[in-house]
Amino acid sequence: MARSLSEGLIQNFLGPAPRWYKLTILAFLVINPLLLLLAGPFITGWVLILQFIFTLAMALKCYPLQPGGLLAIEAIVIGMASAESVYAEAYNNFQVILLLVFMVAGIYFMKDLLLFLFTRILLGVRSKKLLSLLFSLLAAFLSAFLDALTVTAVLITIGTGFFAVYHKVASGKKIQTHNHDHSSDREVIEFHRDDLENFRAFLRSLLMHGAVGTALGGVCTLVGEPQNLLIAEKAGWDFIQFFTLMMPVTMPVLAGGLITCLLLEITGSFGYGTLLPANVRTVLEEYSQELDDNRHPGEKAKLLVQALVALFLIVGLATHLAEVGIIGLAVIVLLTAFNGIIEEHQIGRAFEEALPFTALLVVFFAIVAVIHEQHLFTPIISAVLAMDAEIRPTMFFIANGVLSMISDNVFVATVYINEVKDALDMGEISRQEFDKLAIAINTGTNIPSVATPNGQAAFLFLLTSALAPLIRLSYGKMVIMAFPYTIVMGSIGILSIHYLL
Repeated sequence: MARSLSEGLIQNFLGPAPRWYKLTILAFLVINPLLLLLAGPFITGWVLILQFIFTLAMALKCYPLQPGGLLAIEAIVIGMASAESVYAEAYNNFQVILLLVFMVAGIYFMKDLLLFLFTRILLGVRSKKLLSLLFSLLAAFLSAFLDALTVTAVLITIGTGFFAVYHKVASGKKIQTHNHDHSSDREVIEFHRDDLENFRAFLRSLLMHGAVGTALGGVCTLVGEPQNLLIAEKAGWDFIQFFTLMMPVTMPVLAGGLITCLLLEITGSFGYGTLLPANVRTVLEEYSQELDDNRHPGEKAKLLVQALVALFLIVGLATHLAEVGIIGLAVIVLLTAFNGIIEEHQIGRAFEEALPFTALLVVFFAIVAVIHEQHLFTPIISAVLAMDAEIRPTMFFIANGVLSMISDNVFVATVYINEVKDALDMGEISRQEFDKLAIAINTGTNIPSVATPNGQAAFLFLLTSALAPLIRLSYGKMVIMAFPYTIVMGSIGILSIHYLL
């Protein structure tokens, strides 16, 4: 009995995850307490960070919440962080949690409008180079006034919609036109495996262009990223001041990012350049035409309601009418009330995508709490602050960028801006140098952090979304596809700070 029970426990541990992965996680859990005794908390803390990054890299094998959560629980049990500090990190990022819970669900109820609009863009723009630039520019523009996570939620919704349409037709199933009185059997074209793989590659490239676009736009304005608001508050900058002070760095980086986007599509390197297969285009064109032909007045009214609420969303976020999550809740209420969605289970589906990631984000805050309590970044911060004033802004950009690749960029920005503000208050640096360092901190935490999904919550959200396994977007694939952007944008950022500030 005991033996069968133990076998059952072993079999159930992390469910269908590969056996080698289960053994690796168990090894991590055994190693950490021993390492703490032998090497101390500082070394153990850095090992814990690497272990957590490993769980993210294996997201397609096992969702990171479970293995990452076990590491976080162990960190608290062995005293690497306290439960109170984890709560404090979550509390400090409560606006991000609200955003994920409500805004992502709000975007879910707007999916018909998004699919309607972006299907026309996808089918209307036949040049992949122009389409990629359009996705990147649109994501950048929206992220400058909205939030990168909101824009990423839109990209995920669009990608999922496109893939669902093609997959249903390719598998020979009926496509529901949302007209409850009609459904049509579609002639199944001779589909090939290559079409599916090429369509996946096509969507991967568009989504990565868009994801990088959120970083390009998010760094430019006060409302683009959470750390922007924090830095602006410490510096006393308003919206216009923030934009103009960042321009010497953000505008060259934006230009470099867009040129990189174009070159990647021209050369077809790093996983880019795949065209939309002809068969897939035919499927999407026929599907779009069928929807248009069978769209009844009630569905047209739904699209109109979604368009009006989308306008409210853009105005509300651009003017900071309320916290992003609260605006998202308003979007949910408006869209469901005026589109006849009144049953609990219908509303509940909208939260399925965001809540697992919200839980994962809180686990991530536990790892951030370890960084904070064990002062893992202190040696790097102290070394940079001790450098000569002339090279300090450049080194701040590099140090913030490297740390943001492995940690939360909001946390990194918080640590650095507080240190710099203290130096200003104590008279150790001038106001002019403070402004330069604040610019370096903001751009450093936003631009090089595109290198890994750890650096930006929007990238991590895309990696752990339900769409990622469908289009075979893994941690390693994201790193490879982001690499040219990281090199170009990071290099331009360094040169801009050194020569233009």
